[in-house]
Amino acid sequence: MEEERIERIKQILHAHNYKLTPQREATVRILLENIEDHLSAEDVFLALKDRAPDIGLATVYRTLELLSDLRIIHKINFGDGVTRYDFRSESAQHHHHHLLCVHCGKVQEIEEDYLGEVEKKIEETFHFSIIDHRLTFHGVCSECQKKQSESPEKEMKENQKLPVE
Repeated sequence: MEEERIERIKQILHAHNYKLTPQREATVRILLENIEDHLSAEDVFLALKDRAPDIGLATVYRTLELLSDLRIIHKINFGDGVTRYDFRSESAQHHHHHLLCVHCGKVQEIEEDYLGEVEKKIEETFHFSIIDHRLTFHGVCSECQKKQSESPEKEMKENQKLPVE
């Protein structure tokens, strides 16, 4: 599957008069291997250090910019000032959405597009032709919720074990 995706990316690059250089391919492979992680340019660079020590951070940035310009990947910012990158879904009409935990930073993806009716209403009301949309929900993931609900119970049990003076 990964090789097929790389071949499709190579075709897109060629269609725009670019080559899939070894540096670009190494960058794409790191993104594909970490597809669930929403890596930053620095993350990609650090992951490449062992595999391709001759690739500089500037090359990684240029490659990510090119892939973004060609709409192969998305640039995403979750409000923390760090740009991360995420592959566009090849079959989906729209970008997928994200759930961002404000406690642990975990990012979950929502592949379903629930905004069809909202888009239609916006297009009609504002006479605006929507091409794409991105949505990030900020909240607390189930693991952090569980930890939070256990925390008061732990505190109470620990207080019960303390000697009374």
